Amino acid sequence: MNDKRSREDNLKLLLEEIKKHKKGQDDLIEVLHKTQELFGYIPQEAISLISKELEVYRSVIYGVITFYHFFTLQPPSRHTIKVCLGTACYVKGADRILSALKKELEVEVEQTTEDGLFKIQGARCLGACGLAPVMMVDEEVYGKLTEDKVREIIKEYRETEAVVK
Repeated sequence: MNDKRSREDNLKLLLEEIKKHKKGQDDLIEVLHKTQELFGYIPQEAISLISKELEVYRSVIYGVITFYHFFTLQPPSRHTIKVCLGTACYVKGADRILSALKKELEVEVEQTTEDGLFKIQGARCLGACGLAPVMMVDEEVYGKLTEDKVREIIKEYRETEAVVK
């Protein structure tokens, strides 16, 4: 994704790309890949444009996007939080950790916060069972979590981001 290009510029580039393809859904996946490359995700305006130009129903486009795990309808976040939901973590309170995160960030799993800083994902196992419950923020592992510890970690990331701006 090129952050320097405007949304309108990306839509123009997408239209140019779409025009290289014949109408119908034969090249839909290729067009969706280009869309995600341009925007970092697949926005609603792009779906409307693809639907109109390729003459493919929006429901078909949504079906393809939601079927393949590498496509996303959510804008990218600065930090990805992965909460371990494996057996050891779950037994030690991963559900409370996930609930605390959702409440603190005011989003559900797989959603990006309004400020674009965080996205929560569930993970089957992060391989740190001895530290359960565990979460990762980007590549940093945090273990033996409590709800208070989660709030403190998020606060630290927000403070660091405020300094960077």
